Amino acid sequence: MILEVDPSSPLPPYEQIRSQVATMAATGVLPVGARLPSIRQLASDLGLASGTVARAYRELEAEGVVVSRVRHGTTVAPGAARPRTDARSRLTDLARAYAVAAYGLGVRPDQAVTAVERQLATLAREQERS
Repeated sequence: MILEVDPSSPLPPYEQIRSQVATMAATGVLPVGARLPSIRQLASDLGLASGTVARAYRELEAEGVVVSRVRHGTTVAPGAARPRTDARSRLTDLARAYAVAAYGLGVRPDQAVTAVERQLATLAREQERS
């Protein structure tokens, strides 16, 4: 499994891990039952604290992407390889990524919402012109 963490990204490392693993599971790059590296091993490989990787794994488990079992490790959950193609699911994923990035930048929620509203208004004006 190849994961990359960009320390200069506004997304926290745990979110980068969570997002990459979720995408690989949804697209079948990581098949159902595929075993993920141990928390300690992945943290060592990426040069991160084990708590960072543990948080990513916890969030993945809460989303139903992976299953963690004592002595069996963490594996891709059955049903994780379901592509999220409907607009609402994709929008939720994008909104989460934006929210995490905004939070990482120290932006207040009202400022983040205003930025999105401005961009949507700009796109609507551009669409009207064309």
